[in-house]
Amino acid sequence: MTEKKQILKSASVISLVTIVSRVLGYVRDQRIALLLGTSLAADSFVLAYRIPNLFRRLVAEGTMTASVIPVFTTYMKEKSKEEVWEFANRLFWTMALVLAIITVLGMVFSPVVVHTFTSSADKSVRWDEAVALNRIIFPYLFFVGLAALAMGFLNCFHIFGLPAATPVVLNLSMILFSMGVVYRYFRDPAISLAVGVLVGGAMQFLIQVPKLVQQGMNFKFGVSFSHPGIRNIARLTIPRFFGIGIAQINLFFDIYFASAAKMPRGSLTAIYLADRVMELVLGGYAIAVATAILPMMSHQAAANDFPALKKTLNFSVRIVAFITIPAALGLMIMREPIIRVLFQHGQFMAESTRLTARALLYFAVGLPALASVKLVVPAFYSTKDTRTPVIVAFVSMFINIGLNIIFLKFLFARVQNGGPALATSLAAIFDFFALFLVFRLRHGSMGMSRIMISVSKITVCAAIMGVACWTGIHYTAFAAHSSLFVQVVIFGGMITGAALLYMGLAWIFRCHEIEEIYGIAVRRRGAEDYLES
Repeated sequence: MTEKKQILKSASVISLVTIVSRVLGYVRDQRIALLLGTSLAADSFVLAYRIPNLFRRLVAEGTMTASVIPVFTTYMKEKSKEEVWEFANRLFWTMALVLAIITVLGMVFSPVVVHTFTSSADKSVRWDEAVALNRIIFPYLFFVGLAALAMGFLNCFHIFGLPAATPVVLNLSMILFSMGVVYRYFRDPAISLAVGVLVGGAMQFLIQVPKLVQQGMNFKFGVSFSHPGIRNIARLTIPRFFGIGIAQINLFFDIYFASAAKMPRGSLTAIYLADRVMELVLGGYAIAVATAILPMMSHQAAANDFPALKKTLNFSVRIVAFITIPAALGLMIMREPIIRVLFQHGQFMAESTRLTARALLYFAVGLPALASVKLVVPAFYSTKDTRTPVIVAFVSMFINIGLNIIFLKFLFARVQNGGPALATSLAAIFDFFALFLVFRLRHGSMGMSRIMISVSKITVCAAIMGVACWTGIHYTAFAAHSSLFVQVVIFGGMITGAALLYMGLAWIFRCHEIEEIYGIAVRRRGAEDYLES
């Protein structure tokens, strides 16, 4: 199997596992919404959960994995097997020590941490409850950090399925702890859910241990801050913290501004659930393509084959646009039916649906850019340029802060609780176009004419599909039906019809991306042929 076919195979595995994870993630979030709604208790749990989860994305998966893979791969090529695993063991225990210190500090100073992440402690959260929940959940950071390190090691051996499946374990744990047979043993459902997060985090690491041992790791104790490989990883981590983590850094400001006194109660939960719906779209094929295509770009950059690298980036941007542009338009038009069907049960009332749908509308504006940034940033890293993403990330971050202030102070009546989501989307759009323009200026033509032709066709097809969706909502009188079964039937029919209409239009308008996606799916004539054409 050639390298390109291996990448396509990996993309298929990652995509399948990720879709399963996202479906279970929805079930998890539906259980949270059912138990807590958009109450003060819900905001307290979401805040307590998102703080260590934000650190996890920044310190662990967002930057650590991306930094470990190139260094560890170099050791695999240049060092003996004994030296490789000696380095891996030292890295593991050194990172475990650092994560343990961060975890203890986070638990001890939990009131300070929660204060830092909120702008209105007396309105948007139950202060004492948020602090207590944060202390329960914070050790999750320790386990999931080690899980991210294990993921990096296994990916170097082209093992993608098991690491990609670790979120499934977390979701299953939280679903289990949301059940009455479990949470009745705790003071309230929020505490049970917090314990479920902690157990799930531990399992994410533990299920990867046997595979690591099978590859040759023995976990021999040894801590070193002077090891050249560890120092190299630390050096790479700092710029990647900002480059890959920009969306997560902006998420911090979403949390901060969503907890402002002016915001309606439940805004934190609405932002969280809208973001989770976005992840359902991002977490499928878009992220799978981004994950699987990165090794190809790194290999091409190492071989100084920049024409091939630019073709790879061109291909991936077009594929992601083909998926995310119609998805974004569909989320905007069908936002209320989506939230109503997915979450409007139990304590999640009609007002909760309106709050979440508004946030989803503004998140959807930036969906194509949010997905494409995940492709362009690794393109810079494949050329060993970590400085440019840092500069653009800083500018984007300040744009996000400024827009949040403007929306909160001057345009609140217009955007209301959707302000943080819109600020994040607009910052992501700037982030993508700035990075793409800089990359083109430095490395020459990117085949922009082909991208623009593809985007134009995709937009026309998506617009026609959008009109059909709006017509379907209007003539089926979706909002008038109170029966969940009827809503699900109508909603399922509209989604299926919209997807078939879009694919049919793409075929009529001769969008080449539909052929490329089919080629990847069946692993016959796919990305490798189009990249070489």
